[in-house]
Amino acid sequence: MKLAPVFLGSLARRRLATLFSFTAIVLGVALGMAVQAVHEAALREFERGLRTMAGAADLQVVGPRGGFDENIYAQLAGRPEVAEASPVLELQVKWAGSESEETLQVLGIDIFALARVTPVLLPKPASTADRLASLAEDNVFLSRAAQTALGRQPGDEIELQAGTQRRRFRIAGDIPGAADNRRLAVMDIAAAQAHFGKLGRLSRIDLKLADDVAPAAARPALQAMLPAGVLIEVPEASAEQAGNLSRAYRVNLTLLAAIALLTGGFLVFSAQALSVVRRRTEFAFLRALGLARRTLFTWLLAEGAIVGLAGGIVGVILGQALAWGALTMLGGDLGAGYFSGLQPTLQFQPLASAVYVALGLLAGVAGAWLPAREAATVSPAQALKAGGETTLLGGRGHPMLGLGLLAASLAACAIPPIDGLPLGGYLAVACLLAGSVLLLPLVAAGIARLLPERGPVPARLAAARLVAAPGHAVVAAAGVLTSVALAAAMAIMVASFRDSVDQWLHQLLPADIYLRAGQTQSSAYLDEALQVQISTVNGVDRSNFTRHANLRLAAGKAPVALIARTILADGSNLPLVGPVRLGEQPAIWISEAMLDLYGWRVGQTVALPLAGQLVELHVAGIWRDYARQTGAIMIDLADYRRLTGDRLANDAGIYLAADANTEQVAAALTAMAGPGVLEISRPGEIRALTLKIFDRTFAVTYLLEAVAIAIGLAGVAASFAALAAARRREFGMLRHLGLSRRQIGWMLAQEGALAAGVGVATGLLAGGAIGLVLIEVVNRQSFHWSMDLHVPWASLALFALGLVALAALAAVLAGRQAMRQDAVLAVREDW
Repeated sequence: MKLAPVFLGSLARRRLATLFSFTAIVLGVALGMAVQAVHEAALREFERGLRTMAGAADLQVVGPRGGFDENIYAQLAGRPEVAEASPVLELQVKWAGSESEETLQVLGIDIFALARVTPVLLPKPASTADRLASLAEDNVFLSRAAQTALGRQPGDEIELQAGTQRRRFRIAGDIPGAADNRRLAVMDIAAAQAHFGKLGRLSRIDLKLADDVAPAAARPALQAMLPAGVLIEVPEASAEQAGNLSRAYRVNLTLLAAIALLTGGFLVFSAQALSVVRRRTEFAFLRALGLARRTLFTWLLAEGAIVGLAGGIVGVILGQALAWGALTMLGGDLGAGYFSGLQPTLQFQPLASAVYVALGLLAGVAGAWLPAREAATVSPAQALKAGGETTLLGGRGHPMLGLGLLAASLAACAIPPIDGLPLGGYLAVACLLAGSVLLLPLVAAGIARLLPERGPVPARLAAARLVAAPGHAVVAAAGVLTSVALAAAMAIMVASFRDSVDQWLHQLLPADIYLRAGQTQSSAYLDEALQVQISTVNGVDRSNFTRHANLRLAAGKAPVALIARTILADGSNLPLVGPVRLGEQPAIWISEAMLDLYGWRVGQTVALPLAGQLVELHVAGIWRDYARQTGAIMIDLADYRRLTGDRLANDAGIYLAADANTEQVAAALTAMAGPGVLEISRPGEIRALTLKIFDRTFAVTYLLEAVAIAIGLAGVAASFAALAAARRREFGMLRHLGLSRRQIGWMLAQEGALAAGVGVATGLLAGGAIGLVLIEVVNRQSFHWSMDLHVPWASLALFALGLVALAALAAVLAGRQAMRQDAVLAVREDW
């Protein structure tokens, strides 16, 4: 007996249900594959850039953003463990005509040391006669990408910003070994120090060790001779730190894609379960002809496997296309800012592609397993009886297992992060989803008992079916529950996050206007004389200046931001969380990330490396920071200047006099430097731009929500189409009993509304719980910040009512063909 046409041909006959299942698996696989491909491409490009910059260096001496004493170079170069040492001054510099966020990476180098440690970055003079061009103080060499970005070529002149001044340089050649997409400039280190106000300062020292010295052996001895805040790292440390920073964001997106894939598995389950109902007589005849239960089970699994395998293959192909589009539109960080400025190139990944194809196959097999098992266990005689579909789908679920999974989700929330990932939070989300699905039949039966016993006949019939066969609710509502839970959880988390960010910005931006000379990391700054000028501009009541620096507290960890600004004694002008405890030492205020990453607590005395010396400071309070997940420390500007001697500033908050004209004051402030040097922003503009970036960051999650909702609704339509076809005889009997097609249509509408209502109600409850897990566990452990709960009640209510109404309409439209059949023909098989 040839069984392939019997079973696999069924997929073609029920094209709509197969298409929905296939589409869900394709989207789940594609989204996961796209996130994986984009992140791998970005990280690969980032690592390639670091390898180029490090060259043959075994170790790197690194310090804070402001640099460290250049005398360290001579001390290290004379050590017996060190064969070669190459000093580097690294700056991010704006050029004349650049956009606000555009910078050029400038490296001040010792050409002779560079040739021995990092020869790939050696500059090449445009003229062979000018062999000493790299030593000239007004010469700079640009990579091809930098020349393209600036629209310049060798022989041209460019202006680079130092502080609020612009310095003119001549492009003397290019950097042949630089990456094609890296905007890089190289110049003599002495010239860079002089032009950019960094005399006596270095950013890093690349060390090439002697042949018989291992990096692990040399590192402790070399570290012991360095001042506080200057560390020795391996060149790969920055890549590892970037990977760790972006990993949580990538894993969160991947798990959202996995939930879409899970929804696809539910749709396969729904389609297969209803296909089993519709084909029960066919299976009974095959069993009567000698088909073994195991063979029937295997072929039904094969149907789901075909859908899953095809979805996996197409999903991987679509994922590559989505990855290309995401790189073009959002960049290598998918809008999150981890790899900004990179231009990664996609590469096909055979192993990852095979894994995602296997995941699609697994989703199809998992979805088909339970219907296949139930079909194989039903006896042929029972399957031939009218009403047998109730036996197949009339299960009451597994309430005790469902409750156990819900209880397990609470325990999972208490699991600490493992290798920086909130695996306990992810396990809690999985337990909540699985437990909710297992409780669906019980919830359906409970809702049915609450329905009024009197009323129109269609309503009473719909309620009676819900009571008699609550297992139908699982089939029709499982996909709805999953998609609604995902959408509700993300809506609650995103709304809470967005509202918290908005409140945070309002508290951090109290001034009337803000002025800055460039990005925090750039070479632009406000010197002390300019600060005095700003404060005396007509219309300015007062000005608060801010200095941005960073500290290296531990090897292997990313630098911690240090922000010096005017802070009230009780910290009331900061977005504080928790109590305030003042001490005898100068106060610092730490972000929430410092608790998780370094274990600091309020009231604790800590030693910070400031100006090369360890200084004891008192942790007075904790503030909320949504800008940095690696940790941040705030200190009063007066204390910072007294302890470091650094009197520069990066930006200023300007408070205007009561009668001042904002536009006139802004014009007067920007006129103090050259055109385009000083940037003026209003708090409303900064908040609007920040929230725009926020929305871009969550663009992928919005897409996943929309996809999940569409899939859930499609699942309802497919479920009722198949179920209505299996209930033709029931509809015929109802017609004989006097019901009109219109009444049967109303009955189907109410059944669809009830099934969707069960899924929506349970999904909203599950989504609320998952939203809390995302806020309190996943976000806190992934990104080290908290947020206030904000539930978008109106949006969720409108969403729920709309989905129930659409489900009712989908049920009626799906059952129209079955209702058209003649009543006598419909019941003829039972006579």
